[in-house]
Amino acid sequence: MLVAVLAVAVAAVLAGAKSLTAIGEWASDTPGQVLAAFGVRRDPLTGALRPPTEATVRRVLARIDPDALDCAIGAWLVDQHPPPGTSLPGRSPHRAVAVDGKTLRGSGHHDTQQVHLLAAMDQKTCAVLGQTEVDAKTNEITRFRPLLEGMDLSDTVVTADALHTQHEHADWLITHKHAAYLLIVKANQPALRQRLATLPWRQIPVADTTCDRGHGRAEIRRLQVTTIAGLDFPHAVQALRITRRVRCLRSRRWRAVTVYAVTSLTATQASPARLADWIRGHWGIEVLHHLRDVTFAEDASQVRTGAAPRTMASLRNLAIGILRARGRRDIAAALRYNARDATRLLPLLGITRS
Repeated sequence: MLVAVLAVAVAAVLAGAKSLTAIGEWASDTPGQVLAAFGVRRDPLTGALRPPTEATVRRVLARIDPDALDCAIGAWLVDQHPPPGTSLPGRSPHRAVAVDGKTLRGSGHHDTQQVHLLAAMDQKTCAVLGQTEVDAKTNEITRFRPLLEGMDLSDTVVTADALHTQHEHADWLITHKHAAYLLIVKANQPALRQRLATLPWRQIPVADTTCDRGHGRAEIRRLQVTTIAGLDFPHAVQALRITRRVRCLRSRRWRAVTVYAVTSLTATQASPARLADWIRGHWGIEVLHHLRDVTFAEDASQVRTGAAPRTMASLRNLAIGILRARGRRDIAAALRYNARDATRLLPLLGITRS
């Protein structure tokens, strides 16, 4: 029963369902051969298939173990994108994993705390490898290790925003997970940021430049990087300065933003261009969160019972990961395509009809 309800829920989200009500409606309208392929049971008296109702879906998603579900989803998505072989010692990591958090805005009401999730995403495949809930009594910092603890991070560089630029995180990644890091430095590390800001950047050449034009703006990014000792941050060997100049296409005025970062990777392990790609790639996890809001109306969802808010977020992660693995870039168009014919969902889920 559990497997059938989850299969129906995943398929409904792949067809564009944005709510528990929509999942129940999709199940009631779906052809029998598709429901049978998902393992939906038949009524012992009439022999007719009994698709799960909205109430059943709501009860299952509210009571399921969300940690076990996220673990299963992460493992399945990893199987869809098997990592390359282990790189040689001292060489560049073969993948980058971005860590970032998101609040489910509609999950709180009056005295109810909004659900906040911390996730880790493969930058290249956009597959969410793991997700954990941040308790209202703590913050993302305390959930960083539990999120990554069960993952194989060898030959991996972990990217994160300034909140996770913590001495303990950096040392743990290097000594316990055999990973590398690339971390943004802001005001929460004032001494480190001041040290980076006072480096002789005028004498350090620009090592990588990228230019983009789109979404109504032009952007120029310049990266400088230097090897330096004595940064007073665990295992940091290189300092970076990223200067972004942004201009609205309807204006002539440029706006400049300067960002600093540190990494445990040496110059031989990662070229400036590779570092620039990873820094930019980190924002892919924010694109994923934006996609969940815009395409799946996540922040408008008022699901609040039990584990259901987190479970729905997990199903959206899975749906996006499945479509990305099948080469679909326009997620909204892919959802509309699936909604027109329920049988199209079976190969996406690896189900072969007999």
